[in-house]
Amino acid sequence: MSESSLSLRRRRTARGTPDARAPEERATTRPATARGRVANGNPRPESADKRRRSGDKRDRILKAAVKVFAKNGFHATRVSEVAKAAGVADGTIYLYFESKEELLFSLFEERIDKLLTFMREELPKQPDAPARLRAVIDMQLGLLEGERDLAEVITVILRQSTRLMKEYAAPHFNAYLDAIAKIIVEGQATGAFRQDVSPHIAARGIFGALDGIALTWALGRAEQGALGRAAGQLADVFLRGLAP
Repeated sequence: MSESSLSLRRRRTARGTPDARAPEERATTRPATARGRVANGNPRPESADKRRRSGDKRDRILKAAVKVFAKNGFHATRVSEVAKAAGVADGTIYLYFESKEELLFSLFEERIDKLLTFMREELPKQPDAPARLRAVIDMQLGLLEGERDLAEVITVILRQSTRLMKEYAAPHFNAYLDAIAKIIVEGQATGAFRQDVSPHIAARGIFGALDGIALTWALGRAEQGALGRAAGQLADVFLRGLAP
């Protein structure tokens, strides 16, 4: 049999032989073109519309998780309940989040990232350290205004997972506290703040006060506008206490 005939026979045999691999294994070894790559191995450009739809679905899952976590608590919540509230299949959750823990942490991470982005981009626009500190207090409480369920998730539900707090939340907390402490240091350098106060102790005190206000607001009546009023009063208290 010629080499060309043998090759043709092999190709026909291969096409006629069932693939005995499990479906999930076959899915992971699909041709590159089926996974959005062209024949030469270069990525196929993803459409802006597809990215938008993906982002919208992820946001929908996060919003649903806030409601379900706030209603049921972390440990009692099932991923299937989040999927149902988001209007997606159970397996869709795992396309965006590896676990229920990662879903909860993502809610916290997005909130901290917004605060850190604000501090990095907006605080330099403030005239001095006291104005920057007041802006941070306004921002942290302002992000929760009108979002009672989110405030409960951030202040109460997150603490139900000790491992999550230690392994994932702690580094973000520390980055945020360092950013507040930096404002205190800048104020001390210009004479706006007293020198005998530890910047990091002041930062922890400020964060603790903000956390306590958000907690009591979320577990209470969550009165509209209450967080804004509290932010102004809290800023006055700390700025007077830090004044030289």
